[in-house]
Amino acid sequence: MSTFQTSLLRWYHSSKRDLPWRKTRDPYRILVSEVMLQQTQVQTVIPYYERWIRSFPTFKSLASGPLNKVLKQWEGLGYYSRARNLHALAKRVMKDYGGHLPGDEEALRSLPGIGRYTSGAVLSIAFGKPIPLVDGNVARVFSRFFAIRKNISLAKTQQELWRLAAELVPPTNPGDYNQALMELGATVCLPRTPDCPQCPLRPGCKAVRFGLQYRLPIKKKKRPTPHFHIGAGVIWHQGKILISQRPLNGLLGGLWEFPGGKQETGETLKTTVRREIKEELGIHVTVGKELAEVDHTYSHFKITLHAHHCIYRSGKIQALGVKDWRWVLPRELTRFAFPAANQPVIRKLLDTAQNARPRDS
Repeated sequence: MSTFQTSLLRWYHSSKRDLPWRKTRDPYRILVSEVMLQQTQVQTVIPYYERWIRSFPTFKSLASGPLNKVLKQWEGLGYYSRARNLHALAKRVMKDYGGHLPGDEEALRSLPGIGRYTSGAVLSIAFGKPIPLVDGNVARVFSRFFAIRKNISLAKTQQELWRLAAELVPPTNPGDYNQALMELGATVCLPRTPDCPQCPLRPGCKAVRFGLQYRLPIKKKKRPTPHFHIGAGVIWHQGKILISQRPLNGLLGGLWEFPGGKQETGETLKTTVRREIKEELGIHVTVGKELAEVDHTYSHFKITLHAHHCIYRSGKIQALGVKDWRWVLPRELTRFAFPAANQPVIRKLLDTAQNARPRDS
């Protein structure tokens, strides 16, 4: 075993964080943790992971759970396709593999939501197989240690990183080794403030030798983040509110929301609300005063959600641009999984002063 590997493993065994998914070799629990950790910080994931395991401790319990309950458990964690894929994966595992996650790379990669990174993580950690992985943390460690002065976003550079990962993953203890690489990137080899004096790889790090640790890795410059205004309607009728379910495919698929959509050029927000509700549900509403204005940032764009009180006027409700719809009492809103931007609207609605049905004026 090389100095790189032994130094990294020695440091990991003495310095690793005490995390709940590190106390098991259960492939299911390791898979759940790895999926949750994609693009999400560890401290955010811990309570979600613990609640998820209490609700869905096995593939069987997850496969038999309704999608709305699955999404409700995931509510607030973002990237909801991960939850939908886990749900679909559990059904496949129950149907095709008798409830046991396959330990074969080809079979594992055929399951919903399993890419090269997740496959490598699960196979090395849960099954002890010497399969490499590269995530953002690993890419940063490699970029600095080997002084890779290329854009790590490029496919050619990614191939080089994966080649290095495959060469370095040891045949023994590959799970701890891969976790050590990610741990180093997450706690020491930080993006903006690398703690080089505490790094076990410092003696061989070319970035330190050449003074490049603050300049690497090289990434392509981000484009300006688009900002959209969204008009949404809190539609009242006989004391109930109309909510709609987003189509299963696409952003926030399967979540419930207050119907609405993106403001078009030249539209007032009230016009946006009327148009979107007509297009999605086929009904006419009177748009009243604004209930809430919510700013929210997604991975590639920002929105300002403008929620308006509305009164249902006419038309037969149809699922034209939505998967489903439902009339609910305000207190029933908490039973459904909603996007984060809708949560402040729900809180206002649940406030005593906001719970009364608006007047038809």
